Amino acid sequence: MSTERDSIGIGLLGAGVVGGGVARILREKADIYARQIGCPLELKRVLVRDVAKQRDVEIAPSLLTTDPSAVLDDPSIQMVIEVMGGEEPAFAYLKRALTAGKFVVTGNKEVMAKHGGELLRLAREHNVDLLYEASVGGGIPIIAPLKRDLLANDILSVTAIINGTTNYILTAMSKGGGSFADALAKAQELGFAEPDPTNDIEGIDAAYKLCILATLSFHADIMPADVYREGITKLDARDFEYAREMGYALKLLAIARRRGDGDGVGDGIELRVHPALVPQDQLLANVDGVLNAVEIEGDLMSRVLFQGPGAGSLPTTSAVVGDALDAAVSISNNVYWPHSFRRESGVKPLPIDQCQSRYYLRIRVVDEPGVLARIAGKLADGNISIASVIQKELDGARGGGEGNAEIVIMTHEALEADIQRALGDIRALAGVAAVEQMIRVRP
Repeated sequence: MSTERDSIGIGLLGAGVVGGGVARILREKADIYARQIGCPLELKRVLVRDVAKQRDVEIAPSLLTTDPSAVLDDPSIQMVIEVMGGEEPAFAYLKRALTAGKFVVTGNKEVMAKHGGELLRLAREHNVDLLYEASVGGGIPIIAPLKRDLLANDILSVTAIINGTTNYILTAMSKGGGSFADALAKAQELGFAEPDPTNDIEGIDAAYKLCILATLSFHADIMPADVYREGITKLDARDFEYAREMGYALKLLAIARRRGDGDGVGDGIELRVHPALVPQDQLLANVDGVLNAVEIEGDLMSRVLFQGPGAGSLPTTSAVVGDALDAAVSISNNVYWPHSFRRESGVKPLPIDQCQSRYYLRIRVVDEPGVLARIAGKLADGNISIASVIQKELDGARGGGEGNAEIVIMTHEALEADIQRALGDIRALAGVAAVEQMIRVRP
């Protein structure tokens, strides 16, 4: 049964690009949201580092504070929206808000990846909700479908492009944008990459987001340490040339894939973020620029794809405000129905050496008889079957010296441990100058 309210008080932690956008939308659409919810949403307090700072969005000075207690301990605030970013002090503030019985909305992927299980349990204990749609995919609605619409499914796999910076860089390189360094510099010039792009180009950001998606999909507490991670810094323009020649695109994929009989007991989950070859006829291969996409496969459906802008102030603001409206409905009606929060202890992350894939290998060799046969022999010793071979003569500038050639091998599916042992043996072969590249193919 609903109870009439004068308003729902909101405390905002952070007033940067997204926080300012949230404050602006709450003001501009105040009448619309009041009609939808049944009472006004009132922004009570905004936590900032510096109250005197000039901001793009006008916020009444009386709302600004540098004291977190002014938000977290105010009984007139029923909902806290956190858009500060970073692990601390955001994590501590979210715990305080939930313990105080406040609904929480956050877009903080790092906090949710590292502490999401703890925060969700805390929310449940205090009969409030924690909503975090903006933590993955910006404006792509993916958290809510996994919590509700796809709940009847046993999820078999999640395959995602969930970092706009790396997707822009790889798209540029695939279209003749030069080296990795050139594409990164262009991304920074356009504002798609941070001055320090480490979290993006090393796959850290994507790994955080994969933890959130995998935890929801497989009902297991997945932590960043469970995810194998490779960045995109070692990709070469030649890899894009050969990928096109063989009918593939190169993407940074975040993959969570169930292995086992599907009943949860003894199942394993492959959890990995790395560059991957994607067949050009698949939808993910054609997700370009700063777009993101998440492909979900379940036992009751075929693959479904969610695609849209993965970052930016407006898409992220949309996701945050959407969660705030969802929470406001629960507050307004004094009714909260917690979403499924089951955990299956039998589902375990698999180490990377137990993962299975097809592999692209680029090997620089001395151009002489017998080298390819020796390489093929080492792969055969590891029970690795070759699907195709391309051999290219290299000039001195590209090949590290006259008389060198490049062999590109595509394998059939093999175990990671087997391919790594075989590559170690291949490196020691006479006539092999270097194993220049190994890239997995999407499962």
